[in-house]
Amino acid sequence: MFDSIGWGEILIIVVAGLFILGPDRLPEAAAWLGRTVRQIREYATGAREQLKQEMGPEFEQLRKPLEDLRELRNFDPKRAVTKHLFDDSDAKPNGYPATPSTPPIQEQRPLSPGERPPYDPDAT
Repeated sequence: MFDSIGWGEILIIVVAGLFILGPDRLPEAAAWLGRTVRQIREYATGAREQLKQEMGPEFEQLRKPLEDLRELRNFDPKRAVTKHLFDDSDAKPNGYPATPSTPPIQEQRPLSPGERPPYDPDAT
């Protein structure tokens, strides 16, 4: 729940709460907040368990696309490209593929003066 909140932000919230609520009411407010968060978690867990019981095996079929969406939310393009390029079952120990997966590109020579470029009727 607090994955994106660091210790610095929590400290700022506590100091702001200390100034806003005062030292007398701050412990009471923190206890109330803790009870409320715990109760919300219990409601969410109960609702999930109830759905799982009522839906049976269809719950897992519904949960799988939601897990895929959660993975997309945490998508890191750099990590995905690195994994795609270097995670190969035939990889060498240094991380590079053992064999290239695409044929090498032929070296093209510059056109001579007056020479027409090659024409590919299938590509046009």
